[in-house]
Amino acid sequence: MKKLDQFLQDNLNDLRDRGLYNEIDPVEGPNGPVIKISGKELINLSSNNYLGLATNDHLKEIAKHAIDQYGVGAGAVRTINGTMDLHVKLEEKLAEFKGTEAAIAYQSGFNCNMAAISGVMDKNDAILSDELNHASIIDGIRLSKAKVIRYNHSDMDDLRAKAKEAAESGLYNKVMVITDGVFSMDGDLAELPEIVEIAKEFNLITYVDDAHGSGVMGKGAGTVKHFGLSKEIDFQIGTLSKAIGVVGGYVAGSKDLIDWLKVRSRPFLFSTALPPGDTAAITAAVQMIMDSTELHDQLWENGRYLKEGLLKLGFDIGKSETPITPCIIGEEKLTQQFSKRLREEGVYAKSIVFPTVPQGTGRVRNMPMATHTKEMLDQALAVYEKVGKELSIIN
Repeated sequence: MKKLDQFLQDNLNDLRDRGLYNEIDPVEGPNGPVIKISGKELINLSSNNYLGLATNDHLKEIAKHAIDQYGVGAGAVRTINGTMDLHVKLEEKLAEFKGTEAAIAYQSGFNCNMAAISGVMDKNDAILSDELNHASIIDGIRLSKAKVIRYNHSDMDDLRAKAKEAAESGLYNKVMVITDGVFSMDGDLAELPEIVEIAKEFNLITYVDDAHGSGVMGKGAGTVKHFGLSKEIDFQIGTLSKAIGVVGGYVAGSKDLIDWLKVRSRPFLFSTALPPGDTAAITAAVQMIMDSTELHDQLWENGRYLKEGLLKLGFDIGKSETPITPCIIGEEKLTQQFSKRLREEGVYAKSIVFPTVPQGTGRVRNMPMATHTKEMLDQALAVYEKVGKELSIIN
């Protein structure tokens, strides 16, 4: 047997044996509050489509019109002739949305972290990184070749001690602190006010990835706005594919920062620009979030309702401070079995296991949407009760 074939078979079988292999289920139709998989309708609690904008009729019409006017693709990278007036309008709207001087759009949120971190930090610098930061942050740090200094999750004493040591060591030209705004596996928030205080004390660059905060926190404007720190954070990063409902990502900050990223960030320089239909729909979606908190408020109401129901049933939902609602099961195989039985009973809630979360902390992560009805959530809770008791997860 070829080396590659042996490697793949051995390791795939190992993942399956340990309950760590992730099955991918194609969705037959729109990713809304109810989805169809293998011909069966399921209440959907696994989507990042927080506000329901991925299936919004107004945004679909905006995208169709842009395609008719501009075509299906941008045709080039941004620095040649792939920058359309649509991209300029989007970036102006994103800067307004985030309360910064300027913004730059990328093809994905993952690309943002690869671009922005490595565009500014290098081997002569150090980065203080929360130990539960997203994989794209970790990969962006690796690409930068900066010294990575992990601090315990949201432990401000640990951050302060490590920031002091790094700043006073004289080893680094620049020191950056990076954190998610909302931690997507548990739904807790970064301690941004304390992080800003520490950053001021030790002259740190501040970097917040708000992928799960934009559209959700701060009446839609994000976690940084929630804490009133728009003028204190150097880098505001986010995705355009979750609450905003389309695809892509952005960095918002000072005009000098954005000008620098336009000439030094590799995904901007070497990858084709966002398609016209997507760009127009994103701009309209951001405007909708800025114009009204109706969807935001309904999302939070549904999140509270689901949390209360799961707690009443006896599930461990951790310490979430956002609509993200994990049901922490623990053992990986049991977590996979729980998710499978939920699906068989009509609820799609995907299991999350190692390496996405630490071993022994497997969970089903529930993502309520603004477009779920109370009836849908009641049906889901009834299924959770039935399956949870069947598998002795709850009494």
